[in-house]
Amino acid sequence: MEKLRIIIADDERPAREFLKAVLREFEDALVVGEAENGADAVEIIKQLKPDLALLDLQMPEISGIEAVRLLRKSQMPLVAFVTAYDEYAVQAFELNAVDYLLKPVEKSRLRETLNRAHERLEQEDWREKEIENVRHAAEIYHETARAEFLERIPVKKREEIFLIPVTEIASIVADGELLHITTGKNQKYTINYRLKDLETRLAPDKFIRLSRGALANLEMISRVSPMPGGTYLIALKNGQEIASSRLQSKILRAKLLKL
Repeated sequence: MEKLRIIIADDERPAREFLKAVLREFEDALVVGEAENGADAVEIIKQLKPDLALLDLQMPEISGIEAVRLLRKSQMPLVAFVTAYDEYAVQAFELNAVDYLLKPVEKSRLRETLNRAHERLEQEDWREKEIENVRHAAEIYHETARAEFLERIPVKKREEIFLIPVTEIASIVADGELLHITTGKNQKYTINYRLKDLETRLAPDKFIRLSRGALANLEMISRVSPMPGGTYLIALKNGQEIASSRLQSKILRAKLLKL
């Protein structure tokens, strides 16, 4: 049996190391590359042309699903999304025959994924099927998850809990394990939460990622100023200014700055 050439993409190093360790136990698996974010995953897939990509569903800036959408048809590998339990993702993947692995990943379940990959690669039209299945799964996932987006964020301050409407939030900026929330009226709150986890619970048509560590409310953006190196300085209505990363600047140009 030929070895499956595999790439792993996950923003958490322990998760990547665990998958690599398990895959080393399989004679028909060869890890040819790894990435810590969706953008790198796209580039590695383009360069290395793996048979199978194990993509973390939620990664900063570009998710696993978004990474797949950035690939051309001819670049598409087989895909298995790796995710913590997410009922909407599981439902969408199962309905559309898209493979997925739940964290913590079990060796026996990973073995099933490799077996399935071997079977699919034997089909002449596997690439067309994979693209169609993932596209439909992404549509269903976003539609069903949308109903569960947060409308308020609970914030504890001293002994009181404040419920901050997401419509009043101007920005959310990460600082290690903390998130600093600033409202349109410049009220400031801090919560202990991961930015990528909170991002999945905010409507994507309301909030946009500006960099690995910052989200902004689209309604709060007042001005976008070009900076050297193809990046932007984003001015918010509350007076805040946040620099966008080079990667997110490309996404900003495509999504916001074209008629």
